[in-house]
Amino acid sequence: MPSPPLVRIHYHRPPDRLEVFEQHLVLDAPDVKVTFASAVTRDRPIRIAGRTVLEYGSPVVWFTFPELWHDIGRFHTAAGEFTGLYVNVVTPVELGTDHRWESTDLFVDLWLDDRGALVLDRNELEEARRLGWVDDATAARALAEVELLRVEAEAGRWPPPVVEEWTLERARSALGG
Repeated sequence: MPSPPLVRIHYHRPPDRLEVFEQHLVLDAPDVKVTFASAVTRDRPIRIAGRTVLEYGSPVVWFTFPELWHDIGRFHTAAGEFTGLYVNVVTPVELGTDHRWESTDLFVDLWLDDRGALVLDRNELEEARRLGWVDDATAARALAEVELLRVEAEAGRWPPPVVEEWTLERARSALGG
């Protein structure tokens, strides 16, 4: 069985930062794209509410929803222990040719774990708006998105089932490992 194709996600962060992530496309459905990063490289761990939720060498399963204003990452420790869901509020991903995708980070994020939902980085969005990196309408759209997702998560109506179905084990299996 051939290896799933690599996608190159061009992730813009205003005003001028660009990161390109290469991940295997393990599910290519019309309403969701699932990609897998088997071991992220980070200078330092991501800590949220006193817990390390992602570290050097951690695997991440990503969910991209065409036309929606967010994506979701299933975060793990380097040892593979599930830590929670990290939700990036972004512009809708442009799915280009040759597996090149483009998206712009809108600063505000949502974290979901066994303790509930936590909105992150509102202050970063406000600063980006103040500095003119994000216009008022886009900032308002980002805040509305994160608030809707928080409310839906707390009510048990979100995230969609595909996020639970595509576990780390399933993503690894899709790569033949």
